[in-house]
Amino acid sequence: MSAAIDAASEQPADGAVSKADERRAIGVASGAHALHDGYTDLIYVLLPLWQAEFGIGYASLGLLRTCYSGTMAGLQIPSALLSERVGLPLVLAAGTALSGIGYLIAGASIGFWTLVIALLIGGLGSSTQHPLASALVARAFAGPRSMKALGTYNFAGDIGKMSVPAAASLMLVLLPWQPVVGIMGLVGLATAAAIFWLAPRLPAEPAVEKKSAADAKAGGGSRFGFPVLLSIGMIDSATRMGFLIFLPFVLISKGASLPTVGLALTLVFAGGAVGKLVCAIIGARIGVIATVCLTEGLTTAGIFALLPLPLEAALVVLPVIGIMLNGTSSVLYGSVPELVEPARRTRMFSIFYTGTIGSGAISPPLYGLVGDSLGVPAALMVVAGMCLLTLPLALLLLPMLPAHSR
Repeated sequence: MSAAIDAASEQPADGAVSKADERRAIGVASGAHALHDGYTDLIYVLLPLWQAEFGIGYASLGLLRTCYSGTMAGLQIPSALLSERVGLPLVLAAGTALSGIGYLIAGASIGFWTLVIALLIGGLGSSTQHPLASALVARAFAGPRSMKALGTYNFAGDIGKMSVPAAASLMLVLLPWQPVVGIMGLVGLATAAAIFWLAPRLPAEPAVEKKSAADAKAGGGSRFGFPVLLSIGMIDSATRMGFLIFLPFVLISKGASLPTVGLALTLVFAGGAVGKLVCAIIGARIGVIATVCLTEGLTTAGIFALLPLPLEAALVVLPVIGIMLNGTSSVLYGSVPELVEPARRTRMFSIFYTGTIGSGAISPPLYGLVGDSLGVPAALMVVAGMCLLTLPLALLLLPMLPAHSR
C-alpha cells in the first residue's frame, strides 16, 4: 500500500518510476558528474604544460581556470530554465558535448586566446551538470532513497576528480599534451551520446509553493546566519582553489615530474572524497562550529607544513590536506537547512552553490597576481592566512545555529 502511494507521488497517473529508470537515472547522473568534475580538475594538470608552451604568467593561468569555472558557475540557473523548455536529457547531453568540444579546441590551441575560447565553451557545457544531473536523481528516487542516491551521485564527482587527471597524467607519459587533451574531448562527445540515449524521460518536479507569513517569521537569527555561513563557504572554496592552482608548481620546484604531479592531485582528491564522509560524521558528533574550526585550522597548518617538506614527505601529507580541504564543505552544505525555513531551502541551496563556486572561480586570478608579485611560496602562505578568516566567522555563527547543531 505504501509503495503504491510512493509510486503515485513520483509519477503521474501513467505509473511509477521503474527500477530500470532508477538505474538509468543514477548511472547517467553519476557518469555526467564524474566526467564534468574530472574535466574541471584536469585543468590543474594542464596549467604547467600551457605555461611552458605559451609562456603564460600565473595571473593569466588563474584567468584560464576562471574562464571554465566562472562560466560554469554563472550559467547554472539559465541551464535549468532551458531544460524546462526543451527537456533535461537534451540539455544535459548538449552541455556534455559542448564540454568535450571545448577540450577538442584546447587540444588544437595555438595560443592563450584560443585556450580562453576553449575553456569558455567547456565551462558553458559544464554549467548544465550540477543542476540537471542532481534534478534527474531527485526525480527518480523518493524519500530516504533519494538521499542515498544523491550521496552516490556526489561521490561519483570525487571519483571523476581522481580518475580523469590520473588517466591524463598516464597518457602524458606516452603522448604530447595536445593529443591527450583531444582524446579527453572525444570522451566527452561519446558520453554526451550515451546521456541522451540512456537518460530516462521523467516528469518534472512540482512547483514550489510560496512561503507563508508564518514561514517568513521562522528562522529568526537565520536571516543573518545564512550570509555568515555563505561567507565561510566562499572563503573555504577560495582556499581550495588557491591551494590547487599553486600545488603543481610547488611540487615541480621539489623535483616532481608531470606524472608525479598527477599522482599528487589524485592523492588530494582522494583525501577530499574521504573528507566529505569523515567530516560529516565528525560534525554530527562534535557540532558544526567545532568541526569548521578543526578542519580550517588543520588546512592552514597543512599548507604551511607542505612548503619546507621534501617531495616524498609532501606526497604523504597531501591526502591529509585533502581531507581537511574538502571536508569542511560537507559540514557547511549540511548546515544550510538549519538556517533557512523549509519553503526556501531549494532557493537558498542554489544561492549557496553559486556563491561558493563563484568564489572558487574568482580567486585563482587574484591569487595568481599574488604569485606573480611575491612568488609561489609566499602566495601559498597568503592562501593559508586567508583561510584563518573562517574562524571568527564560525564563532559569529555559533549563536545563530540551533542548539543540536552547534
